[in-house]
Amino acid sequence: MTFSDKHLSRRHFSLGSLALFGAAGLGNIRAASAADLSSVTLRVASFRGMDSSLIPAAGLADFPYKVEFSEFNSGNLIAQAINANAVDLGGWSEIPLVFIAASKANVKVVATMDGPTTNQAVVVPSHSTAHSFADLRGKKVGYIRSTTAHYFLIRMLQNAGLTLADITPVPLGMSQGLTALKSGSLDAWATYGYVIPLLEADGSARVLESAENILSGHYFTGVNPTKLPDPAFRAAAADYIQRLGKAYGRLSQNKALWAKTISPVIQVPEDIVLRDLNAQNRPYKARPWTADDIKSAHSVADVFIQQHLIAPDLNLNQVFSDALFPLLTG
Repeated sequence: MTFSDKHLSRRHFSLGSLALFGAAGLGNIRAASAADLSSVTLRVASFRGMDSSLIPAAGLADFPYKVEFSEFNSGNLIAQAINANAVDLGGWSEIPLVFIAASKANVKVVATMDGPTTNQAVVVPSHSTAHSFADLRGKKVGYIRSTTAHYFLIRMLQNAGLTLADITPVPLGMSQGLTALKSGSLDAWATYGYVIPLLEADGSARVLESAENILSGHYFTGVNPTKLPDPAFRAAAADYIQRLGKAYGRLSQNKALWAKTISPVIQVPEDIVLRDLNAQNRPYKARPWTADDIKSAHSVADVFIQQHLIAPDLNLNQVFSDALFPLLTG
């Protein structure tokens, strides 16, 4: 089995044609059901095999507004796209959040999506002599900048009594990192997603250390703040967030369907997908953000501040908005 860039490409498509008769099953969002949202187009950033696949599979694609999906392979790129007014809504972990705040990007976080922290790890070639993180001293280690991979690499180094100065850190995009690892240009790679079980399955790499117990599992939903003054946009965004949360809830009860749905989309064998889904350490759940979420993100920011990667005068509070709270049931 091989894993090529076709699994990582970005493509655009629309589910606007699936808008049928309104928000069936989501009548608790009164504004969405009461307002005429047919003129709203919600530009949503997603990862392949997630929103654009899961919402239809759960029977929840009857949007009362148009939805246009764009695919990305990292949360930092989604945040950049919102800042550039290329998309209206998307999600990422705590790590892109702190860089968003540091750069004063034009993005607002409106909700939290709790989720699993499995399939986040540092991998090494299967023939590597490294069997502990300390063995990476002086080695070339790839990572994806401003993502969970960047954060847990630093944390794992710290736990081993090392710093970034003790390795040769190589920032690479997802496809470039995969190519570099397979070609032997990297001694290790901090990465995430289905690429990990695929590398294990084809025998080209193994997990050196998992980030499962390092990451919080807090993912944030951000929106384009220029759209927030529009009540129709707020209603559509809140409806979408709760729709996605409900889709996760339904598919969590039928992971065989979940695996069958996304396997051909992400081009990963169904048995590998199902095994990965069954190994998730916590379910996805959409909810309003809380003060504890901000506190947790500050602890992540402190790591990057200590590394002199962001300035110490960080203000995370200004990134969060409660504009959708009246519409989110949590």
